[in-house]
Amino acid sequence: MARGAFIVVEGLDRSGKTTQTDLLASRLATSGVSVERRKFPDRTTDTGQLIDAYLRGTTDLDDRAIHLLFSANRWEATASLESRLSAGATVLCDRYAFSGVAFSAAKGLPLAWCRAPDVGLPAPDLTLFLDLAPEAAAERGRIWRGALASETRGWVTIDAGRDREAVAQDILEHVESHVHGIDAPIGRLWVDDDVSPLF
Repeated sequence: MARGAFIVVEGLDRSGKTTQTDLLASRLATSGVSVERRKFPDRTTDTGQLIDAYLRGTTDLDDRAIHLLFSANRWEATASLESRLSAGATVLCDRYAFSGVAFSAAKGLPLAWCRAPDVGLPAPDLTLFLDLAPEAAAERGRIWRGALASETRGWVTIDAGRDREAVAQDILEHVESHVHGIDAPIGRLWVDDDVSPLF
């Protein structure tokens, strides 16, 4: 039986990820597609609560420790994510492992080390990168493009500098071919790349 599609929306801060993910979920649901929204970090879990305290500034953690917590937060969602995909739901995810790699690499941690904890996670069928080019985001955008240069399979760059509806329509056109069932098994993130897992 065909499974649901795993679609990730990534991008710079304030590029419209949450807005566009919400719009896409609404449009797909209206057209009869079974849709589930996910967002990382998931602050409701045990690791998510530690991450939330860090993000609110109420606790201080080493950069490596917080990177591993973000990865653990994704791993603890893996079973339910795969279950929903197998049941035929299209899962729309606001941020995923790519964000974790880009942000930690921007702090100066080695790229291969940043990717290693996420080797083997469910791989998205489509990743939509909302690219924004204001001056304030230029440096972070450079890091994103450098950190994820090897991501070409199922990776689409969307110009997020346009008006909301134009961006939403562009996204919908890329997504439509993925939401009517995928016959291939769920892929695994970075298992074919030259990245050694930590374990």
